[in-house]
Amino acid sequence: MIPDLGFIALIFALAAAVFAAGAAYYGRHTNKPRWTESARNATIATLPLITIACGLLIFSLLIDDFSVEYVWRVSSIEMPTYLKVTALWGGQAGSLLFWNFLLAAFTASAMARNWSKQQELMPYAIMVASFTQIFFIAISVFVENPFTRIAVIPPDGNGLNPLLRHPGMIIHPPMLYLGFVGFTIPYAFAMSALISGKLDDVWIKITRRWTLVAWLFLSLGLILGGRWAYDVLGWGGYWAWDPVENASFMPWLAGTAFLHSVMIQEKRSMFKIWNMFLIVLTYCLVIFGTFIVRSGVISSVHSFAQSAIGPLFFGFIAIMFVFSAYWMLNRREALRSNNRLNSLISREAAFLYNNFLILAILVIVFLFTNYPIISELFTGEKGFVGPPVYEQALGPLFLLLVLLMGVAPLTMWYRSSAQRIGMSLRWPALAALLVVVVLFALNIRGWGALLGFWVVTFSMFLTLLEFWKGTRARMKRGENPFAAFSNLMARNRRRYGGYWIHLGVIVMAFGIIGVEIFQEQTQIRLSVGESATLGRYEMTFLGATRYPGPDDLLITEATVDVYENGRFVGQLNPRTELYTRTNQPMTIPNARSTIAEDFYVLMINWEPTSADQATFRIYLNPLINWVWAGGFIFVFGTLIAAWPDPSAQRALARRPRVAVSPTD
Repeated sequence: MIPDLGFIALIFALAAAVFAAGAAYYGRHTNKPRWTESARNATIATLPLITIACGLLIFSLLIDDFSVEYVWRVSSIEMPTYLKVTALWGGQAGSLLFWNFLLAAFTASAMARNWSKQQELMPYAIMVASFTQIFFIAISVFVENPFTRIAVIPPDGNGLNPLLRHPGMIIHPPMLYLGFVGFTIPYAFAMSALISGKLDDVWIKITRRWTLVAWLFLSLGLILGGRWAYDVLGWGGYWAWDPVENASFMPWLAGTAFLHSVMIQEKRSMFKIWNMFLIVLTYCLVIFGTFIVRSGVISSVHSFAQSAIGPLFFGFIAIMFVFSAYWMLNRREALRSNNRLNSLISREAAFLYNNFLILAILVIVFLFTNYPIISELFTGEKGFVGPPVYEQALGPLFLLLVLLMGVAPLTMWYRSSAQRIGMSLRWPALAALLVVVVLFALNIRGWGALLGFWVVTFSMFLTLLEFWKGTRARMKRGENPFAAFSNLMARNRRRYGGYWIHLGVIVMAFGIIGVEIFQEQTQIRLSVGESATLGRYEMTFLGATRYPGPDDLLITEATVDVYENGRFVGQLNPRTELYTRTNQPMTIPNARSTIAEDFYVLMINWEPTSADQATFRIYLNPLINWVWAGGFIFVFGTLIAAWPDPSAQRALARRPRVAVSPTD
């Protein structure tokens, strides 16, 4: 009965989304606002209906209703309650239902806002957002129904995939999903602006905070995913250029380019068609990323199994891309800008260079990620691109991007003086050079490492100087340092929030250089009492024990003592976990962490013989924790930039509108 009610709720949600799209179109073309209002109400009503479906599926998980196939696949009787709840997104059908819930929440929230001054955008925004909702609900209803029954009810379930039982993986998928579905809102209003002909920058101002929120959640998802990979997968690092990682990274790159580029349209009414292209690209990459994860078309350590939904996703991407391209071509004349780039040394040019670098990175990641498909298409065999190839191709581009982050704030709108910029760069460049000389004296060699540290340090000094110059200017007005800095943040949230984001990226860059260039690793087989050395660390194997864990878990835990330069610094307990129900093994590392480095240990295998031998893989990861610290700074900056600014909202409400006839 409960699963049937959940499925009925999904059917009604699909009907509400279809009605919303149809009523919005009819209301706009017959000039009947009541139909538009009805469409808006139907969009909002979709949320409680999908919430009911999600709630009933969670209830089925909690009561161990194994007559539901999804419950049998992802849950078990002995599984902890919190894992039963999070099993909602532990499999294909449930995660799609959860996706629908988040998409409905974003769409309902956006449409519930009082857009009294933007009523001309609402009908088409509702219609476009409903298209996306219809597609995903239809997938849940007709293809991946989470309420499908089993004829013969099994006594117990398979349990949740062990990879998904880590706390980071419990939080990581919702963050990514929130980021993905959040970009539907700016896309819907962008298409509404195109269809209605309201091609000023108001749609950008309306959706700025929605875009920032989506970008923030996607950023959090990427950071948490990196930490999960470090803690669970045993890669020895935070990133491995796995296809599923790249599927989330690509829309983040496109969204980052969009967030930078829209500033030019707001300031100088330039790059209108470019901004439309970027938000369409971001949206299509969101759907494409979902296609990669859920179709199984490209092998990945944490994608879903192969599914029949792949062609449906591919068809939906094609339809939405053609739909978007048609309206962009139809409005190409109205999207032309009267302003031109005045100088190659200007703020506008700096943002354009930023976009070119980000898109170059995006193109390379896209081609390398899809190389298995491309190679199979032309050669009949699947080829793969490994992490070293990614790093060699992308390293110089990322370095240029970090350099540009430091230099760009020195440029002026319209035109900048090369001589003035050169003078501003002189002392930070020398200070960064001094840091590199110190690193060289500390026996850090290699031109790549020294160049990387110089660029990152140079950009860090330039970014910190921006904070210092703004604070000092307010201090000259009589404010104390704390008040000056606080008021600077409060009254220039978008600008200085962006600088905090840049500072977070720079701190992360220090960590990335440290890990990518100076990481050391070894694999060794040890008997009890034997030791292994890596760098200045020594590790002694004391033995291992095997014992049962919760549910169907069998744990094998090693004990090792760690010494740094002969001094005892701690004891680590790397372990392996075997989930006996599915016979799936897991390797859980343990690390001795400091701000400077991680001594990271994995037990690959244990042989409980008379010699009691175990095989270990050991990593020394310099500056790895700077990656996570930079992530915190990054999130902090995004929150500052996204914090509501009442004065900006009042200015938007007073702004006059310029329209093009929707029939043009």
